[in-house]
Amino acid sequence: MKIILAGLFIFISCQLSSQPGRDEKQIRDLLRRQTEAWNRGNLDDFMEGYWHSDSLLFIGKNGVINGFQPTLDRYKKAYGNHDEMGTLVFDIVRLKRLSPEYYWVLGKWFLKRNAGNISGYYTLLFRKIGRKWQIISDHSS
Repeated sequence: MKIILAGLFIFISCQLSSQPGRDEKQIRDLLRRQTEAWNRGNLDDFMEGYWHSDSLLFIGKNGVINGFQPTLDRYKKAYGNHDEMGTLVFDIVRLKRLSPEYYWVLGKWFLKRNAGNISGYYTLLFRKIGRKWQIISDHSS
């Protein structure tokens, strides 16, 4: 019985200790997929990283937007063609686990584009919903 309990304890400990690394990889992969979608000019795929909810929160230079669809509409209006979209680069500055369910990400974004290069910073709040990490709040400036 002691061997079974010890084995179970070791198994659970290994699962718990490896989970943050796995979660961080999933978040980094999501941001990589977003970058690839943006650089293909596909805003619908770019938005797949966001929570498909009316409770999604986006904060940008023009204020607060609530909801997935209004956020997508904002992106489509602001970046309506290839010259405005350009080529996106994300640089993660800090990725911090807040709890098993939440991660916070601070990063830089850079757009190289014919319409003039622009850059700024972002903070993202990720939540694990089901088995999937999703952005529930984005503050980009």
